[in-house]
Amino acid sequence: MEKNKSFVWQNRILIGLTLVAGAMGLGIVMPLRPSNLLQLTSSQVTDSERVKPQTGTQKQIEGFKAAMLSTWQQQAAAKGVYHTVPKQFRGKTIKSANLASGKAIALTFDDGPWKGYTAQILDILKENDVKGTFFVVGQMLKVYPDLGKRIVREGHAIGNHTWHHWYHQFSRKAAALEIDRTNDLIYQVTGTKTTLFRPPGGVLHNGLAAYAKSKDKTVVMWSADSVDYSRPSPATLINRVMKQSNSGGIVLMHDGGGNRSSTVAALPDMIKKYKEQGYSFVTIPELLEMQDKQQKVAVSKSKK
Repeated sequence: MEKNKSFVWQNRILIGLTLVAGAMGLGIVMPLRPSNLLQLTSSQVTDSERVKPQTGTQKQIEGFKAAMLSTWQQQAAAKGVYHTVPKQFRGKTIKSANLASGKAIALTFDDGPWKGYTAQILDILKENDVKGTFFVVGQMLKVYPDLGKRIVREGHAIGNHTWHHWYHQFSRKAAALEIDRTNDLIYQVTGTKTTLFRPPGGVLHNGLAAYAKSKDKTVVMWSADSVDYSRPSPATLINRVMKQSNSGGIVLMHDGGGNRSSTVAALPDMIKKYKEQGYSFVTIPELLEMQDKQQKVAVSKSKK
């Protein structure tokens, strides 16, 4: 009888330990919602600091975080998504590419990641087998890191659009904080090192572009402006962009910063029109690589 009691208690202990371990596992892998993080009050933060997790649990959590980051970095490296450009374009400002042949266009999206609109735009691009370039705002990427990961995972290029999206004059130190902080977060979230930079509002003389170029980044402007922030009708948006488009062009649109329903509605028909006109869709690095290769071919032929 005593043996049976001992056996029962051993089973109960094993079951209890299993449940505890399972709960710990769930606590480790369950993600924190950005909205919940943003709602933390100072008193809540103070309380959490008072209750320190046990050393073993903390090590497991840190190990899990490190493993996840390492996985994203490995995937990014494997896919070659270190978004840089040929040497001739580094530290320069570009508005389009000069292509001698072929019809290529680069669709770019600013101010995201943004709830709702970024995912809808990514869905449309995926359905149409189109790759674009997303210039992300650091503070938005911090809130929606999964959207940043998706941008890279689905083969799009990612660029730096500062941390706050401010327009005022910046000292070199302030510009460094805006740009370097965003670049660091892009790398932490996606494993991607980007040399692409776009100044908010296209402002080139407030210290941001100068700092970016001093760090060998390519300042990417545009040749076709959708003016989608004014929320035109989809037809107006499409006509405006198509009239400004030429091979090697860069189209400015927005996936964040406000209501982008017009952009979402216009995008499928815009893509269709470009395809009907024989355009291929490329990222900014791909577009500049095309120009670089064509120029090298032309130089090689001229020497013969």
